[in-house]
Amino acid sequence: MREFKGKSAIVTGAASGIGLGIARAFAAAGMNVALADIEEDALARAHAEIKRLGVRAIALVTDVSERASVFEAAAAAEREFGKLHVAVNNAGVSMHNQRLAEIAPRDWDWLIGVNLYGVIHGIQAFLPLLTKHGEEAHLVNTASIAGLQVNPDMHSAGYAMTKYGVVALSEGLHNELKETKVGVSVLCPAAVDTLIYRSARNRPDRFGGATERTSELFLKDLLAAGWQPDRIGARVVDAIRSGELFIFTHSQTRDWVEARHERLMDAFDRAEAWEKAHSA
Repeated sequence: MREFKGKSAIVTGAASGIGLGIARAFAAAGMNVALADIEEDALARAHAEIKRLGVRAIALVTDVSERASVFEAAAAAEREFGKLHVAVNNAGVSMHNQRLAEIAPRDWDWLIGVNLYGVIHGIQAFLPLLTKHGEEAHLVNTASIAGLQVNPDMHSAGYAMTKYGVVALSEGLHNELKETKVGVSVLCPAAVDTLIYRSARNRPDRFGGATERTSELFLKDLLAAGWQPDRIGARVVDAIRSGELFIFTHSQTRDWVEARHERLMDAFDRAEAWEKAHSA
């Protein structure tokens, strides 16, 4: 998909951070944008900002962990715009500085509900709208560089587990749609200047309610030194145009992924040696 002007997109987690950066980039390219987010006040501000960029925009209060809520957002976007050409499953929450054995059951439900089921719900709700008109379209899922390796210092394996899942979903969907007009990308950034370390401020009551996870405050300075969301948005637009499956941002994280794959290749070498030693 190369042409954006006059077409329409939906972005989850669009009230702030990466989602708002992507929405701004779409609007700058001439796209109408449906902004979906659980944080109502921030969503209203984002909606007003995108409208000032001269495109049509709607705000949809959406809890991506609830399937019905995502389908309602999809239906509203289609009613408003007629056709949907780009969908970005971006909403996500953080779970860092938390050892696996210490994650509470409701925190697991929240983490998986937003980061993994949120993407599943988005695929189920948005993909039919991307395919039904027969025009070029694109679906983007936001994972993380944590979806390709587990940082040994951040105690973020629970978070990484959900992002590994998003990468697998995206690869599988890419394989299934490669003969169609719908492209698929998975966004895998490192540090971006967002408030994801405060994502529990929007945790629904059924998952324990809103709170401030002080254990994640260590991320504040790290994220503030990262990329700006608008830079991520520009990267995503270019990646859609060039049909990239993996959208990498921070090139230095290549070393992290290469280190993991070196361990995998070493393990295959040991497997090969074992097979030779035990062949009959």
